[in-house]
Amino acid sequence: MSTSTQTIDHLTLGGVQVPPMAIGTWSWGDSTWGYKPEDFEDVKAAWQTSVKAGLTFYDTAEVYGNGESERIIGRLIKGTSAEDKEKLYIATKFLPFPLPGSLFLFNPPVVQRLRASLARLGLDSVPLYQVHSSNSIVSHEKIAAGLAECVKLGLAKAVGVSNFSKEELIAFSDSLEKHGVKLASNQIEFNLLRQGPDKNGLLEEMRKRDIACLAYSPLAMGRLTGKYSASNPIPSGRRFSSQYTWDQLDPLLAEMKTLADKYDVTQAAIALNWVMCKGAIPLGGARNAKQAEQNARAKEFRLTSDEVELLSSKGFDGKTNWLWQRG
Repeated sequence: MSTSTQTIDHLTLGGVQVPPMAIGTWSWGDSTWGYKPEDFEDVKAAWQTSVKAGLTFYDTAEVYGNGESERIIGRLIKGTSAEDKEKLYIATKFLPFPLPGSLFLFNPPVVQRLRASLARLGLDSVPLYQVHSSNSIVSHEKIAAGLAECVKLGLAKAVGVSNFSKEELIAFSDSLEKHGVKLASNQIEFNLLRQGPDKNGLLEEMRKRDIACLAYSPLAMGRLTGKYSASNPIPSGRRFSSQYTWDQLDPLLAEMKTLADKYDVTQAAIALNWVMCKGAIPLGGARNAKQAEQNARAKEFRLTSDEVELLSSKGFDGKTNWLWQRG
């Protein structure tokens, strides 16, 4: 049984207290994860279980299932009680890549894209609107201006970026501040197999500027759950953190199993708690009620500082690349 008397109740994003974990909804409506229309009832159960547990922070994007993730969340919001609706914190993202024949490079349609997302979500505004990726071809200053306009129009309460490096983060943050808007977050891959952001100065710069870290793929696409091994390989296509062999991962997974037994939780909960102990907000996926329940257990204890450091020592720095994982 758990020996911890501490819990992790909330973290701060843009000056607002939010649940310490967000529910990532890439798998809701997206064929990448094998979603089928009949899966909606499982997703609905995951939503209801998460909301009941106080996990009311949901992260989606216009590109997830070509808008289907946003439409699913819109359906779920409609079926949520007025009391629980007040607690919801919905974040979505703008993909900064042009469509063929568009004038995107000269005038990226940030406001237009947010209005389209809001229509799918059935909302008048969102608490957080993010740029999905850094794109060196499209002017960051123009995108920053577009995000600032979203705030000024009341379509978003705060704005963030995703996959931005330290240098890009500094420049973008400065561009936003020229419009009187503060950068609230940077969403990056951060987990026990990708600790680089904590070592290359990115997280330090974010802390200095009070920019929250949203940690996607906190379970390294399933590699940290204990479900997979050399004899039970992970499904193909899960590319993040794919460079390590199971022999390399075994010492870390063994330590995670020991801690999971100590706290009477899953190994996934240990991985999520480690991210929270680092001051970041993990985006844990949940496709059914059981996974949602397991996510919720991750905030009901707190790893000791020694345990956090031990896990870190058995983990890896990971890698960056120029196209997507720049941060």
